[in-house]
Amino acid sequence: MRHKPIKSLGQNFLVDQNIRRKIITALDLKPADIVFEIGAGRGELTGLIAPNVERLFALEIDRRLYSLLIERLKIYSNLTLINRDILKCDLNKILEENKIESEVKVFGNIPYYISSPIIELLINQRGVVKEVFITVQKEFAKRVVALPGSKEYGSFSCFVQYYAIPEILFQINRGCFYPLPKVDSCFLRLRFRKKPAVSVKNEELLFKVIRAAFNQRRKTLKNTLKGKVQSEKLAEFFLKNNLNSNIRAEELSLAEFADLVNSLN
Repeated sequence: MRHKPIKSLGQNFLVDQNIRRKIITALDLKPADIVFEIGAGRGELTGLIAPNVERLFALEIDRRLYSLLIERLKIYSNLTLINRDILKCDLNKILEENKIESEVKVFGNIPYYISSPIIELLINQRGVVKEVFITVQKEFAKRVVALPGSKEYGSFSCFVQYYAIPEILFQINRGCFYPLPKVDSCFLRLRFRKKPAVSVKNEELLFKVIRAAFNQRRKTLKNTLKGKVQSEKLAEFFLKNNLNSNIRAEELSLAEFADLVNSLN
């Protein structure tokens, strides 16, 4: 199946068979699994997943590829191909329409430029998602799993880790793709938590404070939160947690951000 990659869709096809095998192993597929694939591409992995699960929903935005996939994968009666943009998908509705009641595994080799929106969409639909396995840019993956004190740690790290346990399973060299991307990739797993990582009274305020805190990384927390958090409240927080008053956002853990926000209420 020949297909010229479309740059505007961020198409980079995985052509390395060893990496394909590693991905299938990592997915740990079970006969009862319901899988939702983002970006079926040319169908190589779709064809490896379908025989090993109860049901597979494969999303492909490219109409030309979608037409080719229908013909190539028609032997799999448990496969449903969907020609749609993932960012316009309601996973809950798709599962409801197909009378699927169990949680799903989500898998995808996703375009780098929409990695954040896709993860945010899946977090918002986490009630029906058991695990997420996605190929993302290496630097992006490092941001997702970053811990306090590292240069990669930021507001997105906190956002993802509040709802999920992220883990980099393995690295994928750029040479494993066609066309050759400019960066290396990582295979990332997200396991959604049954309840958030920390207890907070106001989630909206938590993320508002976190975004403001990381908005100007080189500034101290008391400067980035100026006008958003009362200086007296911030001073009390520093004293209570025995923190230096010149601390920066990247030195604060998610639990400490939650403690700060809870103290504001």
